[in-house]
Amino acid sequence: MILLKRTLQFFIICAFLGLITLVSLYYYVKPDIPSVQVLKDVQLQTPMQVFSKDGLLINQFGEKRRIPVTIEEIPQPLINAILATEDNRFYDHIGIDPIGILRSALVLISTGEKKQGASTITMQLARNFFLTREKAYIRKVKEIFIALHIENLLTKNEILALYLNKIELGNRAFGIGAAAQVYYGKQLNELTLAQMAMIAGLPKAPSALNPIRNPVRAKARRNVVLRRMLDEGYISQADYKQNSQEPITAKFHGAEIDLYAPYISEMVRAEMVARYGYEKAYNSGFKVYTSVESNVQAAAQTALVNNLHAYDMRHGYRGPEQQLWDFETQPALSSSEILAKLKPIKEIAPLLAAAVLDVGEQTATVLLKNGEQASLSWDNLKWARKYITRYRQGFPPKVATDILNPGEQIWLRKNDDGSYLLSQLPEASSALVSLDPNDGRIKAIVGGYSFEQSQYNRAVQAKRQVGSNIKPFIYSAALNNGYTLASILNDAPINQWDKSLGVAWRPKNSPAVYNGPIRIRRALAQSKNVISVRLLRGVGLQRTADHLLKFGFQNNDINRSESLALGSASITPLELARGMSAFANGGHLITPYFINEIQDSAGNVLFKTEPLLACDPVTPPLTTTQFESTSGLNTSQAANHCAPRIISKQNAFLIADAMHSAIWGGGSWAHKTGWSGTGWRAQVLKRRDLSGKTGTTNDSVDTWFSGFNRNVMTSVWVGFDNPGNPLGRSTYNNNMANTQISGAESGAKTAQPAWIDFMRAALKDKPEAPIEPPEGLVSVRIDLATGLLSQKNDYTSRFEYFEKGTSPTKYVMQHVDNVFEEETKTEEELF
Repeated sequence: MILLKRTLQFFIICAFLGLITLVSLYYYVKPDIPSVQVLKDVQLQTPMQVFSKDGLLINQFGEKRRIPVTIEEIPQPLINAILATEDNRFYDHIGIDPIGILRSALVLISTGEKKQGASTITMQLARNFFLTREKAYIRKVKEIFIALHIENLLTKNEILALYLNKIELGNRAFGIGAAAQVYYGKQLNELTLAQMAMIAGLPKAPSALNPIRNPVRAKARRNVVLRRMLDEGYISQADYKQNSQEPITAKFHGAEIDLYAPYISEMVRAEMVARYGYEKAYNSGFKVYTSVESNVQAAAQTALVNNLHAYDMRHGYRGPEQQLWDFETQPALSSSEILAKLKPIKEIAPLLAAAVLDVGEQTATVLLKNGEQASLSWDNLKWARKYITRYRQGFPPKVATDILNPGEQIWLRKNDDGSYLLSQLPEASSALVSLDPNDGRIKAIVGGYSFEQSQYNRAVQAKRQVGSNIKPFIYSAALNNGYTLASILNDAPINQWDKSLGVAWRPKNSPAVYNGPIRIRRALAQSKNVISVRLLRGVGLQRTADHLLKFGFQNNDINRSESLALGSASITPLELARGMSAFANGGHLITPYFINEIQDSAGNVLFKTEPLLACDPVTPPLTTTQFESTSGLNTSQAANHCAPRIISKQNAFLIADAMHSAIWGGGSWAHKTGWSGTGWRAQVLKRRDLSGKTGTTNDSVDTWFSGFNRNVMTSVWVGFDNPGNPLGRSTYNNNMANTQISGAESGAKTAQPAWIDFMRAALKDKPEAPIEPPEGLVSVRIDLATGLLSQKNDYTSRFEYFEKGTSPTKYVMQHVDNVFEEETKTEEELF
């Protein structure tokens, strides 16, 4: 009895001392224990995601890969695997596991080493959020108290969800959602049991047990997890046997990009960092919806890349990238040796690295970097005549040995039919910008051939001379200053002595064809240089420059010399597209934008673009219902959401209509008076709603094509990154089809093909959207030779638009055939 009493006293004293110790420890560490209230509103570090307008993932930026999931989205077998391995009594304990602590203490007492932990999932969550991994007793004490706080604050499912979204699992994957994507490229519900067990085994040592770096150790750990699941009754013996024998299938998977558009994603990244700072932009889980349409953006990239390759191919083959072995003096390498040499080569999409194994009469056998062996047919080789200079090409090849030799490392592109085409990395560069001229939304933007090759975004950073793309703005100034589309100017050479230089300035047409008296409409459509100079002189240099500044161009970019009339101003493609949009939208200066909406990680809208529209405030104002049905804005927003008017709607229409003639020409081909504009190649699109303008600078250094209808404005530039390098010319290649381009490079030949390919895709299945004549215009029949009123209803006359009060008042007295005959298309191609 006495022994029992003393034993009871001993336990009471021990309990009292333990309680005092526990309370003392609590107050000792209390100042260092963080508040766990933050877990109620926890903000997991998740990457910023960039989407297209229609919701396809373009890119993601962040230091950590994390895909947050709810407890309902986690498959039960994966939960079972985690619980069996990390904390099987999770749903039974209060945040600490006395049995686990006792087991750990016994191991410590018996071995003197901390070999076995006693951390519950709640304790691990406490450590992951608030503490370090330091193995110290005081850290463990803090961990226990924080775990108890967490259990009082959150439900078990909330704790488990936080833990599974927070844990580090290697390869910059944080949380099981990211791990499934990084290791298997799958959603959680697509994983096999073996793959779930693999992920469940990673928390213990994410680096050491990584299935990509250490597949042997990872497999052993996976099977430990499966054994624990078997022991706990989560799986059957058959399940264990089958899944423990499964091979390691993990490999690194990048983000699931739906639309590869690196230039627009970089624009978004830079803008978000500017707005929110690096840390917040990268780790707050922002979702940024851009303005680009996925199919339109993809079409822009394809059109630009294909056009650069077409330019490159017609100028000749520059030879292999390198010589892997000398086939004349060395024996051929084995496949494994060749693949070893190809492995370090960085491929730039769409180019694929390959080695030439054998060359036949009109075929070649190659080994690709991915191990595939393929045969190149003559149709995929015969373009490759020798490149000599940008102005000269060799003779068309007759046999494959004229082109290739064994041992050469070459570049290939894959054709639509799966065959491979001999290719090379283009030397020229390009940019494409497409806008909605009604509100400035960037529908597509491409800054170069390859973002991997060069991150320089030529669409927004490269200021290049615009050549004849400046002329619509020059002609707009002329219409503002008394000229009309029927005004007659003399298309004849100009010789002007320049005292400062001591030479004569002789601007020339390109081609050097002069028609004498010519109407302004046709002069713009055929890009007559001397007429542009005469108009600038007639309006005045300063007045013309002031007019150009209305279109949003920078003052420093608009040089004050007569060469301005020929396009010596340097402007980015985006700036040009913005300015040109005024002719498509009725005279308004829109503001381009590329971000539609920014959401936080919970989907709350933080920012939504409210673009300025190409509209005029209505007086008297429409009702709210009327205004919203036409613009999407209410009446109180109208005045603040209309883009500024910079030219009259009449001026805008007249220039757009003259640019329509640049594509469709004029005159009567039946009466041998027909003529073509410089953009006649766009007729292949068979759309009567398009207007356009070519642009070519001296020596074909910069080439442009800009064109539009009411809803789409697109500008394309092609040139070399190093200003001053001419694009040259190419001769006809007898090995190629009759559709090939030859002669001097120009806006019509070099830039317009990309514009045509892009617009074909962008306008597919879209109804025609012509620019309708506004009020304030009259249409009268004029004589083609004089621009005066005509009473004839034949090929010598046409209807012309005029602003009210500017149409001619006199009739032509007589018309003698051939006094002014619209000449036929010259043999020299129009630029």
